[in-house]
Amino acid sequence: MLASTYGIWWKLREGAIRSKKAIPGHRMNAEVLGEPLGSRATMVQFSSAFCTPCRATHSLLAQMVLSMKDVKHIQIDAESHLELVRELDIRSTPTTLFINHEGIEVGRAAGTPKRDQVLAALANIS
Repeated sequence: MLASTYGIWWKLREGAIRSKKAIPGHRMNAEVLGEPLGSRATMVQFSSAFCTPCRATHSLLAQMVLSMKDVKHIQIDAESHLELVRELDIRSTPTTLFINHEGIEVGRAAGTPKRDQVLAALANIS
């Protein structure tokens, strides 16, 4: 019974986008990310080389931003950026951070999010 409950809980939270309270004084920028932010929003995906869900997430997010001129997708290799991973409390890959135009994290998805979840998260970023 306990295993079933845990399995259901895990499945429901996997890929779900959670609102994130901003860390005071902490902003992402081109210097930190290696690329400029999107004019409205940026999705920063932390991945690792042998992560199959990371490839699926990258494919989904890269495809989605093709039609969104004000949203950018940046993929970061977690293994090569361990200090940033620790600073941002990235606990698993893939993890996608949703950053507003000011560089403030406003949401986060651990695991592979669904397309409609990504669209809803982006709609909440002004």
